[in-house]
Amino acid sequence: MKLANSTRSVLIVIFVIFFTIILFLALLPTSEPRILTDLDIPSFDSRCVHGDDPMGAYLDSQGSLSVATWNIYKQKKQGWLKQLASLNQASQLVLLQEAGLSPELRQYIRTAGLKASMAKAFTLLDTSYGVMNLSRAQALSACAFTATEPLIRFAKSGIVAYYPLSSGEELLVVNLHGINFEWNLTHYSRQFEAIALELDKHQGPIILAGDFNTWRTLRLNVITEFAKRFHLSEINYRVDERQRVFGFPLDHIYYRGLTFLEAESLATSSSDHNPITARFMLK
Repeated sequence: MKLANSTRSVLIVIFVIFFTIILFLALLPTSEPRILTDLDIPSFDSRCVHGDDPMGAYLDSQGSLSVATWNIYKQKKQGWLKQLASLNQASQLVLLQEAGLSPELRQYIRTAGLKASMAKAFTLLDTSYGVMNLSRAQALSACAFTATEPLIRFAKSGIVAYYPLSSGEELLVVNLHGINFEWNLTHYSRQFEAIALELDKHQGPIILAGDFNTWRTLRLNVITEFAKRFHLSEINYRVDERQRVFGFPLDHIYYRGLTFLEAESLATSSSDHNPITARFMLK
C-alpha cells in the first residue's frame, strides 16, 4: 500500500512538472511581434500588414467618431459576447485587450461583418491572446508590438494602426496592454518608447487607449508625461466606473486632433474591467 501511494505521488509530481513546462513554453513570447488581419488566413506571419482596399470605407460617420476600449478578460465571464456586440453597435472602433481568438469570437466577427487586427501576445491551448482592433473600416496599415513581463515572462502586446477619415486625414490608433508586474518601470517605459517614433512622425489625429495598468502614481506619471510629450489629452467622464487598483484607474483613452464630446465607463459583470466609450467629432 505504501509503495502504491509512493508511486502515485511520484506520478503526480511528474505530471505537474510536465504540465508546468508545457504551460511555460506555450506562454513564452514570440521572437518577433506578429499581427493577423484576415480571419480566413488564421496565421500570424508578419509584424506589419497593409490594407488591400484603397476604396474602403472611412472610419468615421460624417465626421462623428465613437471609440471604445475594453479588457475582455479572455472571454472568461458570461455575457461577454452581448457586451461586445453592444460596444460594436455603438462604436466605429472597439479596442480590446486580453482578447482570445476563440471559435466563438471568430464567428461573431464574421457574422457582424467586422474587420479585425490582432497582435498576438502568446498562445495557450491553440488559442492566441493579445490586443485586437474591431471596426467596419479596414485599417490602412497595422503593426504589432510586444513586450515581455520581466517577472512572470508573459508577453503583452500592442497595435499601431492607421485608419482613413472622411476629412482626408489618417487617424493613428494605439491599442496597448501595459506591463503589469514590474516595480522600477524600466520595461514599462520602454513599452511606450517603442511606439514613440510612430507618434512623433504623425501630424494628424491620434487615439492612444488601452489597459495601461496604472495602479500607482509612478506608473500614471509615465503615461501623463508621455501624453504631454505628444500633446495628447485625456478624456473626461460623464460616468466613471473604470476598474481601479489602490484607487488608480487602469484603463485610459487619450486623444489629439479631434473634438472631444463625451465619455463614460459603465459597470459590467462580463469582465473584470469595465469598458470605456468616447465620442468625438473630426475637426
